[in-house]
Amino acid sequence: MIYALKFLQFTLILLLLTTPVAAGEADARPLRILVLGDSLTAGYGMAAQEAFPAQLEVALLAAGYRVEVINAGVSGDTSAGGLARLDWALADRPQVVIIELGANDALRGLPPEQTRQNLEAIIVRLKRAGVAVLLTGMRAPRNLGSAYYTKFDQIYPDLAVKYEIAFYPFFLEGVATAERYNQADGIHPNPAGVGVILRNILPVVIPLLDRVGTPDQGPVGRYGPNLQPVHG
Repeated sequence: MIYALKFLQFTLILLLLTTPVAAGEADARPLRILVLGDSLTAGYGMAAQEAFPAQLEVALLAAGYRVEVINAGVSGDTSAGGLARLDWALADRPQVVIIELGANDALRGLPPEQTRQNLEAIIVRLKRAGVAVLLTGMRAPRNLGSAYYTKFDQIYPDLAVKYEIAFYPFFLEGVATAERYNQADGIHPNPAGVGVILRNILPVVIPLLDRVGTPDQGPVGRYGPNLQPVHG
């Protein structure tokens, strides 16, 4: 009797291990989006669920996209820091990376040439890995002088054109200098400010997702291979 029970248990385990996963379940794996950034991504001064990556995930899920958004923001990070930890970030195997870096470079008055080199190296590494990229722009403080901020601001559109990647001109559009959308320091967005960023950037994020193919995974959620909505 004991032998029969053990044999039955072994047979059930073997069936579970060898039964193929239903196609619908295999295809339901989420598209992984990683946001590589600084405190503006990390959610400085806010709860984790109020940070930009978390709010982005909620919005995309509500729109019908099966996604997982990874918060790879580190407060105080520069473009050099982002580059230094890029391989670590890619260990999460994202299919889309949103780059939000450079604000701390400008605040420290670092040479724009260094920022350009770092961002370019990040973009090249991501493209070689087959990752879709959305570059978000940043603007240098105007008190650094026109020679500096003109050169700095131009980094982002230049790189977007050179590498033919998705581009959002200014991450803090509609939020920078708006007291009601910032924390007491006047630099970091509050949850309402993150909401403004989200509403402004979604029209850029969604078309990027619609262009991303996932040939190794098939359809993502209720969307076809290119994340196009399946009607009906």
